[in-house]
Amino acid sequence: MLYALFDLIQDSPIPGARLMTYITFRSGVAFVIALIFAIFVGKRIIERLQLMQVGEIVRNLDLEGQTKKTGTPTMGGVIIILSIIIPCLLVGDLTNVYMLLMLVATLWLGSLGFLDDYKKLQKHNKDGIKGKYKIIGQLGIAVILAGTMYFNPDMVTVRNNEVIDETTGIEEVVYEQTVTKSPETTLPFVKNNNFNYSWLTSWMGGTAAEVGGWVVFLLIVMFLVTATSNGANLNDGLDGMTAGLSAIAGVALAVMAYLGGSVIYSAYLNIMYIPDSAELVVYMAAFMGALIGFLWYNAYPAQIFMGDTGSLTLGGIIAVYAILIHKELLLPILCALFYIEDLSVMLQVIYYKKTGGRRIFKMAPLHHHFQKPGNAGIDALIQKPMQAVPEAKIVTRFWIIGIILAVVTFVTLKIR
Repeated sequence: MLYALFDLIQDSPIPGARLMTYITFRSGVAFVIALIFAIFVGKRIIERLQLMQVGEIVRNLDLEGQTKKTGTPTMGGVIIILSIIIPCLLVGDLTNVYMLLMLVATLWLGSLGFLDDYKKLQKHNKDGIKGKYKIIGQLGIAVILAGTMYFNPDMVTVRNNEVIDETTGIEEVVYEQTVTKSPETTLPFVKNNNFNYSWLTSWMGGTAAEVGGWVVFLLIVMFLVTATSNGANLNDGLDGMTAGLSAIAGVALAVMAYLGGSVIYSAYLNIMYIPDSAELVVYMAAFMGALIGFLWYNAYPAQIFMGDTGSLTLGGIIAVYAILIHKELLLPILCALFYIEDLSVMLQVIYYKKTGGRRIFKMAPLHHHFQKPGNAGIDALIQKPMQAVPEAKIVTRFWIIGIILAVVTFVTLKIR
């Protein structure tokens, strides 16, 4: 809205009329608006949820401080979603397909999580919508995302090639003169790091190989969106944990989007240039502002929980964003903690069924394992740490690991 208004007057003599043309300025504005909204309007939303008695239903898992969480307002993901969307509508370029896709993904996943939370509150238990319906919803946005990237003519890349100047002997990056629409991505720790999924289907030959590459891309997108969304959902069990980790991932993704959307910086790093994708920085600035503002109330001891409305949405947003900037294969590094949470639950369930009641961890998802004391009547393979770790310390340590993973993810663009 404001972006469209300033676009009309940018050639006028009005001071500051051209400020909205700068990605960095609009990103800063989006961050501030999201932060202020999450803190001040978020407080009103929390009060409203308290009046409506929209409280968290907590199962007694014999964890320290767990029973105190009963009745804490949930569905706080509404604060995050509104704090993201409002700044994007105000200062985002709503003609940009990347921005539109992120807004669609936010509303889609937010609606899915909201429905899950609503069902839990309606039934007064922890059983929301069935797992298969969650998966269908997540797969739905994955199909929309991959389909738009395939059919939309504006979603293209410019291939980068590293060549050696014959006169100076210096390596330099040269971009092709034409744009490309192909299922390409970035591989970590590889010198010539462009990877085309069509290479996996080259045996098909001709046009079939290209189509096959897009099919492989679709399958990768479906897996990453569901795995990351569900990983964030499982990770959301301690005060401030998921919000903090998501904000950390957001910083890394915003930097990568800015670099990949600039022909100068992308050439320096020898990564593919993605025209018009820099608009995603505005979205991610709002995302980070919303999460930091939400942490004002969600940090230990939490005054509100994000619920599935928030956690399913955050993981999905991170996956969709990484896919749009063609950095989806970096997600296993950036979101390793989310995937470890996924894996810990799957391994625990499989091992429990195979051994007739034994466990690998004292409790799953993994973060709850650290809250249980060792040898406390639980038949688990891993008993350490022997003493239960306080919740705030677990969260802080997960944040530290998240920062390390974000740094490693970022440096993969340069260290090969």
